[in-house]
Amino acid sequence: MTIEDLLRDRRIGRQPPDQVVIRAMIERAGSDLDSAAHMLEQDADWALSIACNAVLRCARALVFARGFRPANHEAHKNTFAFLGEIATHEIEQLVPYFDRVRIKRHRAVYDAEARTTRSEAETLLKHAHTFLRWTERELHVR
Repeated sequence: MTIEDLLRDRRIGRQPPDQVVIRAMIERAGSDLDSAAHMLEQDADWALSIACNAVLRCARALVFARGFRPANHEAHKNTFAFLGEIATHEIEQLVPYFDRVRIKRHRAVYDAEARTTRSEAETLLKHAHTFLRWTERELHVR
């Protein structure tokens, strides 16, 4: 699916970039990753959820920086679909992984039976840090 497809299907819309919002999203992503690392000692489900939130903040910053916004309906799914269209070779293999984690996060938050292992949360934290650094370079932040 291309960016034009996402626009046509109203999964994204146009919006002028706001550097203040973009920088705030990146800063919050870093803070989220610090919180996720701390939470890892107590609850792997929440650590995964917080790290997933950091990834989402980075992805949204990328969407916003390119002059778009995800539609409200299925916003997370639309954000990751957009990310798949702009990912460079350096992170393209992370996009489907992040989308699978998005679904796992949903289960961890809403299903009492879903459990995240410490190893799963640690792996996401590692990849989320990589993604944050890549996003900062892409957006020339920090």
